[in-house]
Amino acid sequence: MPRSCGDGPGRGRSCERTAKGCSPRRWGAPLCPYLRPGNPEDDGEVRIRTSTIEELPHLQDIERAAGRCFRDIGMDEIADDEPPTLAELGRYQRAGRAWVAVDDTDRAMAYVITDPVDGNTHIEQISVHPDSARRGVGRALIEHVAARAAADGVPALTLTTFVDVAWNAPYYASRCGFRTLTEDELTPGLWQIRHSEAGHGLDRWPRVCMRRDTL
Repeated sequence: MPRSCGDGPGRGRSCERTAKGCSPRRWGAPLCPYLRPGNPEDDGEVRIRTSTIEELPHLQDIERAAGRCFRDIGMDEIADDEPPTLAELGRYQRAGRAWVAVDDTDRAMAYVITDPVDGNTHIEQISVHPDSARRGVGRALIEHVAARAAADGVPALTLTTFVDVAWNAPYYASRCGFRTLTEDELTPGLWQIRHSEAGHGLDRWPRVCMRRDTL
């Protein structure tokens, strides 16, 4: 699930799930209040590269920092979730499905990891450090993933996220080109992801699957 304090799908940590199963720790593709609709963003160029093994512990630190945004809106369980383990992040890195947005010193300030789900690219997690919020960093990562998917002939991006968190579903819809899928539109892999999320108690807060066409 994606989470980003500053990006948008990830713990809504939105984007947040894989067809192989979800841990109670992750929730999809998230952003943070710093990037909620209406707040200005710096859309300057963001440099993105593949992640290295050496920086994976730093990605965990980014995840923990991004999670603090959820405490401010009473979602302490999400804020307290642990980041992906180094072994989990390592699998994404070795598979070439982990990218980072870096600052002028080449230090990661945000990351995204993806999974192939039912022929599409699923954003398993996206997180932006709060110190790098409001710079368009999360959106730049999404655009990077979308461009790669299009180049590979992958028809869409998908993610799962929280409905009522301003920097989750509303952000993805208004700023990143995603739309909410109806239940009839969910593929088997997305159903499995949602089932796993529900089993881990994430449906305490309304969640949805979202899709963005790339072709």
